[in-house]
Amino acid sequence: MIMEVTIDRELCIGCAICVKQCPKGYELDDELIAVVISTSAPGIMETEEACPVGAITITGEPEEIPVLDKVEPLIKVDDSRDVWVFAEQRDGKLAKVALQLLGRARDLADELKQNVVAVLIGNNIDNLAKELIGYQADTVYVANDERLNDYQTLPYTTIITDLIKKYKPNIFLYGATFIGRDLAPRISQRVKTGLTADCTKLTIEEDTGLLDQTRPAFGGNIMATIQTPDHRPQMATVRPGIMKVKPFDPERSGEIISVTPDLEGNDLIAKIIEVAKDSRTKINLEEAKIIVSGGRGVGSKEGFGVLEELAELLGAEVGGSRVAVESGYIEQDHQVGQTGKTVAPELYIACGISGSIQHRAGMSTSKIIVAINKDPDAQILTVSDYAIVGDLHEVVPLITRELKKRGLGGL
Repeated sequence: MIMEVTIDRELCIGCAICVKQCPKGYELDDELIAVVISTSAPGIMETEEACPVGAITITGEPEEIPVLDKVEPLIKVDDSRDVWVFAEQRDGKLAKVALQLLGRARDLADELKQNVVAVLIGNNIDNLAKELIGYQADTVYVANDERLNDYQTLPYTTIITDLIKKYKPNIFLYGATFIGRDLAPRISQRVKTGLTADCTKLTIEEDTGLLDQTRPAFGGNIMATIQTPDHRPQMATVRPGIMKVKPFDPERSGEIISVTPDLEGNDLIAKIIEVAKDSRTKINLEEAKIIVSGGRGVGSKEGFGVLEELAELLGAEVGGSRVAVESGYIEQDHQVGQTGKTVAPELYIACGISGSIQHRAGMSTSKIIVAINKDPDAQILTVSDYAIVGDLHEVVPLITRELKKRGLGGL
């Protein structure tokens, strides 16, 4: 009998315990009554007992998930060595996430007593190789070709796959950018290894030397740690803004190795006719030193005006919670959190943000957090360094006026 989950709407009190326990299986409707969205969601079997009023009834058994045949590794564990980083660049400039990954790769490699290797692909990019060495790379493989002037999935995949097969890295890290999220899954499939997406923490397990790849799961309600014990390289994409860039050392020495791309016709079947850049002002939240962010408590799109005035004075970017974005108060480019951007500014000012775990996952590594909220029990206050309990529409203008009076601005 196929499993069925039913909810007695007369008994349901909208406590949302089922949603918290199984966010992929339930949600509350407009009347704050629980509804089922997936009967195959992890943890759904336990929600019947967890419901305090007995509104949930589960009958039958969940469908058995077929066990896939084990994939034989292309690269043996004992043959692999070194921590590799995809050094993403655009228009001849290294992406900041590449430098962040090099810093973390250095720590991981030192713990494993291995080297840090960067892979750099593009056109007229030789000058970037020395920069990568200054940011902790021991070896840089450079594929420099006029056909690689703009990113293309297939040629990049072929070049990196060939390098992996030849040199057998132990760990390979990519930024969780548009390019990294497109490239890493294709490479993992070609070299028959796993891939953990959107990691927020990378550590080495002491006993085994395996890479612990930690990422938010189940809507951000838990943190899952994933390992790749039998296949190499251990691969992960990492959110920008999570790792710290180590100071540039112009005295570091390393090896720069030129790679001649072995590209066939099938690798170049796509032809870029034109690159159309977005004319909108770029929202660079990941690199902002100060962010003024608003949530449900802002109340309206017009309400963000007081936040924008403070941000302009501080030389800050304006951010928003998922609720603010979904309510149309601010554009999606500004979203901070589990489903938005992960940020780590020097100063994060949270205005009218309740502080859901999804939002906290995206900003909790900020150096200083200031929270402004009318609710003294708001979750955002638990992670803030300074808390102001009050109406943001009164408090923020007061702060702005006082800063102007004192002639103070950005960091």
